[in-house]
Amino acid sequence: MEEEQLQNRTPLEKKAPDIGEMVNIFSKGEYLGFNLAFVRPRPDDAVLDVGAGTCAVSRAFSPYVRAVVPLDMSEEALEKGRKAAEKEGLSNLIYVKGMAEDLPFLDETFDITHSRLAFHHFKDVWEPFSEMARVTKKGGRVVLVDMEASAEPYRVIRDKIERLRDPSHVRNLTQDEMLALFKGEGLTVEMSTSKVIPQKLTPWLTLSGASKKDGEEIRRLMEEELAGGDKTGLNPYRIDGDIGFNHKWILIIGRKEGTEA
Repeated sequence: MEEEQLQNRTPLEKKAPDIGEMVNIFSKGEYLGFNLAFVRPRPDDAVLDVGAGTCAVSRAFSPYVRAVVPLDMSEEALEKGRKAAEKEGLSNLIYVKGMAEDLPFLDETFDITHSRLAFHHFKDVWEPFSEMARVTKKGGRVVLVDMEASAEPYRVIRDKIERLRDPSHVRNLTQDEMLALFKGEGLTVEMSTSKVIPQKLTPWLTLSGASKKDGEEIRRLMEEELAGGDKTGLNPYRIDGDIGFNHKWILIIGRKEGTEA
């Protein structure tokens, strides 16, 4: 990625919602408005979205910044994101296929380096986080958003359920483990907050494309807990003819010390 590709970008001219109002906009599975309201990007920011998937975060940030680089290993996911961005009239995204563990950018390239719901897929979380810190400018910010692990002793069964739903899931982190990543890179934590995300089992399984067999096993485990059996770490409840449960997502913002040259 050439630095000139970012420098030549300008913020979109299309009218974007006021970020200050976005904190009240909340969509199950997204909470992008909540995210934007706390990060508060600037019009001249260049943003890296690590593990971008179909570019939901990139598209949310796009109207407020100079340029966004969605990075993901999946060309298919990035292509879906590109098509969605085109439909939304967004033109300041630069799509890059790459690995979070080896970011193809120079040191101190981005004003904001962001990752949402990606770190629970990494076997070694330190390597991609170190890379995120490396490519962030001095004075810039690193933003991490992910699901919080269930409390012990239910953490193991919760991760098992997450893997049944999505085999690429490795392990949820606790808030303390996430904060340790920031401390390890010498970043100053400016905010650490959380949001409860209500889920319904049927659409949650459908979204991930879980197999019928694995979906039935997850449902069986939750039904057993509802009947007074072993706990899953998800604390299920009945809602609208389905099973409901709550995720808690953690959002942490850390600043890289120093002043940009």
